[in-house]
Amino acid sequence: MSTLEFREKRKLEALFGMSSGYVLNYSDRTFGNLVADVAGIDIHAEEYCSKGTSKANKFRVFWEKESDTSVGKVLLELVRECKAPPLSKDIPLVEECDAIANRLLAGEPNLIDLAKIAAQFDADYLRQQIIRMEEAVESDPALAIGTAKELIETCCKTILEQRGESFAKDPDMPELTKAVFRQLKMTRDDVPDAIEGAEAIKRVLSNLGAVSNELARLRNLYGTGHGKLADAPGLSSRHAKLAVGSAATLVRFLFESHTEQMSSEMSQVSSRPFRF
Repeated sequence: MSTLEFREKRKLEALFGMSSGYVLNYSDRTFGNLVADVAGIDIHAEEYCSKGTSKANKFRVFWEKESDTSVGKVLLELVRECKAPPLSKDIPLVEECDAIANRLLAGEPNLIDLAKIAAQFDADYLRQQIIRMEEAVESDPALAIGTAKELIETCCKTILEQRGESFAKDPDMPELTKAVFRQLKMTRDDVPDAIEGAEAIKRVLSNLGAVSNELARLRNLYGTGHGKLADAPGLSSRHAKLAVGSAATLVRFLFESHTEQMSSEMSQVSSRPFRF
């Protein structure tokens, strides 16, 4: 459930022209595509029709049912359209609604870049993990923490597979991560001592590599995937945000390093100088 306030809803409805039952100039098809692409949700599903079947009514139910993250992302896309021709809506109202969308997104792990990476790799499972984490950060921290660990595992397997490297069916997370760092030539040993800031770079790389190990431990203790005692302690949404944010940082760095290297000629990859 989003934290949209009544006064904020009135401003959004005014900007999007929802009193007519519409949302801007969207058709049923294009509005459904927008929400599905941005939030991974079918807004035409029966659960969003409790107030009526117009786009505006479905959107109102969407505000009530979905998280700040999902609502904020869709609002941000709509507000961006209002800023540009041919709409170019009333500037003060657009700015107020832009602030509303960003308030909903404030403090949430920024997974937009990861979503772009998933699209680049045509990775449906990766996309599903990103959506699951976004939705679970507030409502189910244990699921978010468990999925953060799975996200890193998916990233590492994808990179190794694209590089023609084999890995165990159920690999140990530390070994899986080390294998990727070796492939990317980003272990401590790959950093020449002669370059400026060598020791600092080595520490950063070591800490990044440790993220997957520690998330695996957190997942075992607090996340989903393992049976626990009925009175086992849990973690809060702020811990889930830390786990998801850490996983997102590592995965983005690994994927970007991988794609940057793969864009070079294969003959140059193994002999290239270290690049952090």
